[in-house]
Amino acid sequence: MTDSLLLPVPDEDGAPFWEYAARGELRVQACAAPACGALRFPPRPCCPHCGSFASTWRETSGRGRVWSYVVPHPPLLPAYAEQAPYNAVLVELVDAPHIRLAGNVVVSADAPLNSVDPARLRIGAPVRAVFCPAGPDGSVTLVRWLLER
Repeated sequence: MTDSLLLPVPDEDGAPFWEYAARGELRVQACAAPACGALRFPPRPCCPHCGSFASTWRETSGRGRVWSYVVPHPPLLPAYAEQAPYNAVLVELVDAPHIRLAGNVVVSADAPLNSVDPARLRIGAPVRAVFCPAGPDGSVTLVRWLLER
């Protein structure tokens, strides 16, 4: 179901994020300087807080809250037309409230983008991460979100 959708193109800084996602882990980059430890997303070579180039990847709980969402009408890209209306969300991580990840709320990891009725979405709704191999060869794993009850 994700073969015709746009896929991320990992760069050197973000490649570990996608490698962890392929293992079913939601991790964010963290400064490895002993006096800092600040979490950051999107990934980048230098800590914006202390300037250190030392970094590590910290596992998160995979839980968050819908910070914002849109339901596109009509779809902007032809490949998405058959799935409209679908949602696009920003999720604020519970473990790191200043970090927000983009994605879609779905009923299961491999469900179509329109699998959740847009009327069920609310700002602040609790969600948890799930992982969906995507693309013709499954080489990229997307982070998607399930509504929690």
